[in-house]
Amino acid sequence: MNTPSAQFSRRQFLQTTGAVGVGSLLFRSPLLAADETPPKVAKKKFGRTGVEVSHVGAGLMFDTRNAEVILRTAHNHGVNYWDTAAGYERMGSETGIGTFFEKNPEVRKDIFLVTKGRGDLAKSLDGSLSRMKTDHVDLFFVHGIDNISAVDRPEVKAFAEKAKQDGKIKFFGFSSHNNMAACLSGGAKLGWIDGAMITYNYREMHKPEMKAALDACEQAGIGVTAMKTLGGRSGSDTPEQAALLAPISARGFTPAQAKLKAVLENPQIAVACVQMPNMKFCRENIAAALDRKELGSLARAALDCHAQATADRYCGGCNHLCGAAVAGAVPVRDVMRHLLYYHNYAELDARAMFAELPASQRAQLTQIDYEAAERVCPHRLPIAQLMREASALLA
Repeated sequence: MNTPSAQFSRRQFLQTTGAVGVGSLLFRSPLLAADETPPKVAKKKFGRTGVEVSHVGAGLMFDTRNAEVILRTAHNHGVNYWDTAAGYERMGSETGIGTFFEKNPEVRKDIFLVTKGRGDLAKSLDGSLSRMKTDHVDLFFVHGIDNISAVDRPEVKAFAEKAKQDGKIKFFGFSSHNNMAACLSGGAKLGWIDGAMITYNYREMHKPEMKAALDACEQAGIGVTAMKTLGGRSGSDTPEQAALLAPISARGFTPAQAKLKAVLENPQIAVACVQMPNMKFCRENIAAALDRKELGSLARAALDCHAQATADRYCGGCNHLCGAAVAGAVPVRDVMRHLLYYHNYAELDARAMFAELPASQRAQLTQIDYEAAERVCPHRLPIAQLMREASALLA
């Protein structure tokens, strides 16, 4: 059940902000006087765990060492779901969180801390705990699986059980950018998955296989975290495509807020984890979560029309199709994700991520025939063109 502070109404919020506006209130939230209480975002139960998490989570895939005001703002507004990963340490994410906890030890008890690892999971977890100056994480994910077989292994289950027994993790699951519906459906059958984090947005939510997968997770008691909620590159609409979103502005939301609210209004999504690499994103995301007004049918219809009109600009994460079409020579979906980070999140070092791909794959990026991959792409993406763009921008 939501607390009274979580029920902070739109009218109360606007009365509080007054002429200075939403952004100004949120920006000064770390500096509130001791007797002031900032509005809190709503909370939801995370699957069968019984734990309540903020409906919007803080994606911390950036240099948190220099972002204390963002961490404090998120905490002050009740954003207790903090997401990071061992792989994000290339930007100083876990180290920054650890520094923040070291300086503000009272905050740790309020945070539902999530991290992810690959390869040697025990070693990855221990490294994350050390960097974040904590003795446990609340949720540990196997990072970025393409198939449930990456988790459905005796050694993975044994790791999860031991890490729980040792008090190093409370809950266990996986994240996925690719083949998401199949991963969710497979995870629901295992019986020992507590949480899953998937790409989910206004483009994905209507797919029958995704609806069926979320139904299966609900039945299995798996808490589901949505990521990549904006659904692709922002700010690249034609005037005609942008005009489709007019009902959203009339409703009082920005397009980004409407896309986030479309996710938040699905009761099967426990938390929408959104990147907060700067105060603009932090303010906008928290304001959308605080606003209790529903998106409305006209705004939802506008998003549906926009999704159809711009489908050829969105990568749906089905690397099992395009990747297979190029015989695995290039991880098409990974390169698409790096492009997304480059265009949407200037603070994220997309070039460093791209550089981590094997040199042989980067060298072949503009040499491969993508005709078969474009033919099987459900969204008819111009894959060859996008791979050339990635090679030029990220190399």
